[in-house]
Amino acid sequence: MNLPNYFIADQPPEATVNAPILAEACRTLRRNRERYLSNRSTHSLVAVLSGLAGNWLDPNYSFRRLALELGPAASGFSQATLARGLDSFFNQLTAENLRALLEQDLGNDQRLDGMTSAKLEASLNRAAMVCAPELLVHVAAGNLPNPVLSSIALGLLVRSAQFVKCASGTSLLPRLFAHSIYETEPKLGACLEVAEWRGGRDDLEQALFEEADCVTATGSDETLTAIHRRLPTRTRFLGYGHRVSFGYVTAGSLSGMDIRKIVACAGADVVAWNQQGCLSPHVIYVEHGGRISPEQFAEMLAEELARREELEPRGELAIEAAATIASRRSFYDVRAAHSPDTRHWCSANSTAWTVVYEADPRFQLSCLNRFVYVKGAANLTEALQGADSVYGKVSTVGLAAPEDKTQRLAEDLARWGVTRVCPLGQMQNPPLTWRHDGHPALGDLVTWTDWEQ
Repeated sequence: MNLPNYFIADQPPEATVNAPILAEACRTLRRNRERYLSNRSTHSLVAVLSGLAGNWLDPNYSFRRLALELGPAASGFSQATLARGLDSFFNQLTAENLRALLEQDLGNDQRLDGMTSAKLEASLNRAAMVCAPELLVHVAAGNLPNPVLSSIALGLLVRSAQFVKCASGTSLLPRLFAHSIYETEPKLGACLEVAEWRGGRDDLEQALFEEADCVTATGSDETLTAIHRRLPTRTRFLGYGHRVSFGYVTAGSLSGMDIRKIVACAGADVVAWNQQGCLSPHVIYVEHGGRISPEQFAEMLAEELARREELEPRGELAIEAAATIASRRSFYDVRAAHSPDTRHWCSANSTAWTVVYEADPRFQLSCLNRFVYVKGAANLTEALQGADSVYGKVSTVGLAAPEDKTQRLAEDLARWGVTRVCPLGQMQNPPLTWRHDGHPALGDLVTWTDWEQ
């Protein structure tokens, strides 16, 4: 891959990265932002981002081709999984969706350009504008590319210079996206930096944090706590910690031809990004009383995962991850042999997929990589009681229910603390306007100034 050395991550592995280099890079980003980005109109930035998305959806686009050629070795995802995931993200990055996000979070799509008034504000002789941090630092988790691509896009939309710190060995896709920005508009690309280094380099991270106006980070709760403690008091922090998700299938939805469609939707959620990330289901709860039992649903889901493995293979796993799956399977081999309340199905001669059925509704954390539990429940109340161990940590519930039941179920889930309810099959495909962990994506980045006239 012969990419220009625009970013620190483009340097060869033996290149030295130290605290003075990072500090100078941050100061350069601030200068470039002042020259090239701070006075750009929202309209022009929406056009740049939506145009870039159109390029990335083109099968012949050079950066997409590089991502699909080099991505499997760098990320562990198969080419088909990467292609589906990139399509999911860039299909959302349209001008219409960007304007909808601005309206939703800021009340007016010109709020970043100057003092503006929504209808209610105008009636009260008030106006407001918002300003974003001059320098945003993103500490990326590394397991999924889409969250960091989204962070870059939204940071550009609010006119922030950005430094993206990737985990070691995970910078390929963020770097290719940054290069695509640079190729489209070099001056905007000059307001972005991408780097990676191994964990434990406190000297590098401290130099970076000292320069930042705002730090966003995704990772374990322990990682977020450690980062927050090291930030200067003037630096804002937006942390996205560990969350889990599950699916819920009502008895009323399991009727007629809908059954195979619902099973296919559950399979899509398990396969997407190999269950990596907070939006993938660990468990699919299935209500008793439908045309098929939860156990039959699990068997059909196993058939669906086997079919999808042919179309969209999982990809190779690290030895440790494969060993974890093999060990978990052995445990359920023994349990199934001694209890009629447990069954399991798995791919032959590989760890590609696993489905475990248990009558016990207690929530189980999956070991991921297409390893999913199916559990029976009398109703949503019993399922939520089973999920009590992850109360307050649930991001998304994928729901399959008759149309006349969905609102009540969504309201019950909201009161229990779930921050996103979506149709089963869409768990790993949130809209651009999604409020991550219940917080507005743009709203958390900006600071408001009210003008009382």
